[in-house]
Amino acid sequence: MMDESVLKKRLVAQALSEGFAACRICRPWDVPEVPERLAAFIEAGYHGQMGWMAERTHWRGDPAALWPEARSVIMLAESYAPEHDPTEVLNHPDRGAISVYAQNKDYHDLVKKRLKRLARWLIAEAGGEVKVFVDTAPVPEKALGQAAGLGWQGKHTNLLSRDWGNWAFLGSVFTTLDLPADAPETDRCGSCRACLDSCPTDAFPAPYRIDARRCISYLTIEHKGPVDEELRAKLGNRIYGCDDCLAACPWNKFAVAASDMRYAARGDLRAPKLAELAMLDDAAFRAKFSGSPIKRIGRDRFVRNVLYAIGNSGQPDLLPTARALTGDPDPAVADAAQWAVKRLS
Repeated sequence: MMDESVLKKRLVAQALSEGFAACRICRPWDVPEVPERLAAFIEAGYHGQMGWMAERTHWRGDPAALWPEARSVIMLAESYAPEHDPTEVLNHPDRGAISVYAQNKDYHDLVKKRLKRLARWLIAEAGGEVKVFVDTAPVPEKALGQAAGLGWQGKHTNLLSRDWGNWAFLGSVFTTLDLPADAPETDRCGSCRACLDSCPTDAFPAPYRIDARRCISYLTIEHKGPVDEELRAKLGNRIYGCDDCLAACPWNKFAVAASDMRYAARGDLRAPKLAELAMLDDAAFRAKFSGSPIKRIGRDRFVRNVLYAIGNSGQPDLLPTARALTGDPDPAVADAAQWAVKRLS
C-alpha cells in the first residue's frame, strides 16, 4: 500500500496539473466553530430570503454528519482572477456591471468536472470512496478551507490567501481515506478595513459578519420581488453580483492568473449596454446566458436589476427604455421600470 505522505504529494501534484491553484487537507470535524456562527447568522435574520440556509443545519454546521464515513476532506481552490479591473465599468453608468465570476461559463460545471477527475484518479491510486461538492450542498467550504490551510476567512467573510488573493472558487472532495492533514491558516487581515469600507450598502455590521439582506450580490441574485427603495440607489449599475469587497483586498497583488480561459470575460458581458439588456424577452435571455450562472435567476429578476441600473444612470436617453417596461407582466419589473422613469424624469 502506498505511503500516505507519498500519496498526498502525488495528490497535490495531480490537483495542480488539473488547474487548481492550491490543494490542502483537513478533517470533517475540524470546524467546531461553525454551528455557533451559523446559528447566530440565522437568528439575526442575516440570511434574508435564503430559507435553505436555515434548513439542514445539522449538516451545514457539521460536515462530519454529512457523510459519517469520511475521514478526510481535500479542499481545492481554483483561480478566476480577472485580467482587467472589475470596478472600471462602474464609471460607465450606461453599462451594466456583472460580477467577474459570471462573465463567462458557469463555474459549477467546470470545477465539478475537475473535482471528479481528481476523485477518479485518487480511487485508482489508493481505493476508498469519495464524494465531491462545489457550492451546491450544505458544506461550509470557507471554514473547511481555513481549517485545511488554503487561506483564512477575511473581514468580508470570503476566503483569501497570501498565495492567490481572494479570486478563487472552492471545491471539496470528501474521502474515506485517512490522509495527512495540513495546519490551519491564521488570520492575516490585521487592521485593514479596505473590504469593509468599500461596500456600497454597508452590508457588514461588524468585521467577519455579513448581513446578506444588504449585500448587492444577494439583492441582485437571491432576492425575489422588489428591492427596498432605500437600497436601489446604492446598487449603482451592478446588475448581477458585486466585486467591490473582493477587488479592494490588498492581498490580490499575489493573485494567480486563471488557468482556464473559459473564466475570461466574454466580450458582450464585460460592460454590456443597459438599453440592450432591458429589451431581452425570456427566449432571448435564455439564449444569451446559456451556460452562464446568470441564467438561473431568470429574465424577470435580471431585467429588474437592469432597470434599477437605468434609474441610477442619470442618462435621459434611457428614459424611453424604462417607459417601455412600465407595463411589464412581471410586477417587480414593472415596479422597477416605474421607479426608473421617476428617477430619470
